[in-house]
Amino acid sequence: MRRRSPVPPAPLPQRDGIDAVRVRLPADPGGVWGTVGDHLVARFGGAIGAGRVVEMLGAGRFVGLAGVLSGEEPYVAGRYVWFHRDFAPEVRVPFEVRIVHRDERIVIADKPHFLATTPRGQHITETALARLRRELGLPALQPAHRLDRLTAGLVLFVVRPEDRGAYQGLFGGRRVHKEYEAVAPYDPDVALPVAVRSRIVKERGVQTAREVPGAVNAESRIELVERRGGLGRYRLLPATGRTHQLRVHMHGLGLPILHDPLYPGGGGAAGAQEAGGAGAEDFGAPLQLLAKVLAFRDPVDGRERRFESGLRLAAWPGAAAG
Repeated sequence: MRRRSPVPPAPLPQRDGIDAVRVRLPADPGGVWGTVGDHLVARFGGAIGAGRVVEMLGAGRFVGLAGVLSGEEPYVAGRYVWFHRDFAPEVRVPFEVRIVHRDERIVIADKPHFLATTPRGQHITETALARLRRELGLPALQPAHRLDRLTAGLVLFVVRPEDRGAYQGLFGGRRVHKEYEAVAPYDPDVALPVAVRSRIVKERGVQTAREVPGAVNAESRIELVERRGGLGRYRLLPATGRTHQLRVHMHGLGLPILHDPLYPGGGGAAGAQEAGGAGAEDFGAPLQLLAKVLAFRDPVDGRERRFESGLRLAAWPGAAAG
């Protein structure tokens, strides 16, 4: 079997911490596209308008390995094209990304509520990855895992591309100890601690995940740390990493996390934009969920590593660091 040639490095630098979009021209057995410009108009015209694609070509926005493309170049399948998308204005998330640890291989960051980990949907430049690349001067920085936009806390980023697989493997192989903290209603009728095991599915295009009958694919341990009146502070220990797993399991116990917009009962309006919209949000009512601890054996040097978030949940001021 013929092995595909390595992808060449992008001839365009990052813009605002965001990589240029890379396009590989597909096979065209019917000869539909006579020129590179014909294909680009057909490919992107439906999204941004054919006129805008032509404007971008005229402005030299599309680049190949040999330089700027006019669009008149003959179509050649397999050719690479790069360009920077137009960034829509984004509301700045008014909280900073804090650095918990940094060395030559990894950055451990404390991501604030409301900030996406990576570019997605309408959140592109207002993401932890884009901010850290800009602020730390690390254009090759990549996350080893992802934290929900509304959840605050620890995210592990990898400095060098050659190390990323090793650290991603920790998460894929469930070799990372993760602890979360949450504030939710207190219910004396819910017996804790408890290990919740269920099957969680999330369908593409649907905001919420749900529990369904079938083989278990999600497991969380829920512990009550302390209570104050009608609220409790909980330690959540996920053994798996399904989308919205902790939020779904807490809701299933009748203990919805405070200010959760997707799983009813938490109150607040923090997450009206959970699905990726960039409209107005109530930054004063964040989801009360924090990724508090990451611990693992370093896959490169074998050292035991443990990191703890310096953030605190607003609904439980004065919570102890441990």
